[in-house]
Amino acid sequence: MNEFKFNIAVLIDGDNAQAKLIKEILEEVSKYGKATIRRIYGDWTIPQMNSWKDLINQYSINPIQKFSYTTGKNSTDSSLIIDAMDILHSNSVDGFCIVSSDSDYTGLAKRIREEGLFVMGIGRRATPIAFVQSCEIFTFSENLIPEIPIVTEKFETNKTERSNKNRFKKDAVKVEEVKKIIPIEEVKKGFAKLNLSMIDKAFEISTNEEEETYIAKVGTSLRKIDPSFDPRSYGYKNLTQLFENIKKYVVVKNEVNGLNHPLVKLKHH
Repeated sequence: MNEFKFNIAVLIDGDNAQAKLIKEILEEVSKYGKATIRRIYGDWTIPQMNSWKDLINQYSINPIQKFSYTTGKNSTDSSLIIDAMDILHSNSVDGFCIVSSDSDYTGLAKRIREEGLFVMGIGRRATPIAFVQSCEIFTFSENLIPEIPIVTEKFETNKTERSNKNRFKKDAVKVEEVKKIIPIEEVKKGFAKLNLSMIDKAFEISTNEEEETYIAKVGTSLRKIDPSFDPRSYGYKNLTQLFENIKKYVVVKNEVNGLNHPLVKLKHH
């Protein structure tokens, strides 16, 4: 799904986004374009923003200070929206990525799309559906959580093998390999249930009465039906892996100039 390759303005709601996922967020944006503008909005005088301070220079993000003039009232939303409109009319980018789970950005996403520009969102699964559907692509931040690192660790167990014949025989040492899970701050919960009818519909749209089609094309159709569609939500790294695990479909390798552009078709019974 790499049909989008252009300049993208990444606007982050610092009150609402997760600092620990910034690397993964920027990597996700890079699938669709180059993050030429990177800004994060928040009140940098409050402790809640401390988690971002070490990261803004590391990832070349421009911090925008917004004071909270009224208790309980967020000024970040309006500041981000005003900046987005300025960028939109400057014609300096081809698309936007709004990093937030806040429904207040629904109108902004719609407005960007009306101008014919690409807009994607990144936020938690709890993000209101109105904001999700207003984006062309919406990625749930839970899908960006790095895989739990698993290392193989060797350890020794002492086994005493003394006998009457050789009471001074040294303890035999048995070396075993075990898998040790290194805990991280946040672990993925259960995966979502796959909507097969949506998969079938996207395949039907993509094939256009032909027998097979590119998996990437089906992916584009799926995003049009549901902007938040993501194989990672179902436990698969990519769409090819997902199709390989659906019995009614078969994946066909298709190499073009040394690159694999896999096809998918219905399995004949």
